Amino acid sequence: MTENPRAVEQYLANNADYAASFTGPLPLPPARRTAVLACMDARLNVYGVLGLAEGDSHVIRNAGGVATDDAIRSLAISQRLLGTREIILIHHTDCGMLTFSDDAFRESIREETGIKPPWAAEAFADLDTDVRQSVARIRNSPFVPYTDAVRGFVLDVATGKLQEVVV
Repeated sequence: MTENPRAVEQYLANNADYAASFTGPLPLPPARRTAVLACMDARLNVYGVLGLAEGDSHVIRNAGGVATDDAIRSLAISQRLLGTREIILIHHTDCGMLTFSDDAFRESIREETGIKPPWAAEAFADLDTDVRQSVARIRNSPFVPYTDAVRGFVLDVATGKLQEVVV
């Protein structure tokens, strides 16, 4: 793998600018009492898409925006300790998770490292189906107490528009 130290240096310079105009700490609980679970794709600007400001919402991201065990852990902490009550799930068109299978991915890692990952990549073949599955995982989790307001969406990366998935 190649390193790009210039990117980090630029981020540090950006942080100096950010810190210079920083207005101070925000309250720990999110102001809008929401948690967003979204794909980590760099094209997905969750704050811009939803009109969020700093401190408005917890934003949890992973490959695909899938309700994995670790995402459920974060949602449980968000609700049980920090007062969130609504969950928004966001997948998106042209997602990399649509381009491979778990088995092939895990096997390629095993071939390279000699170790097959114990975790599933959670690749999927259909956006709406996976949104429904992730919403169901959240709603059925005994660890996430407030599940009446769990909604799932697909963002069209060509238009920036959200489309709700009927669950």
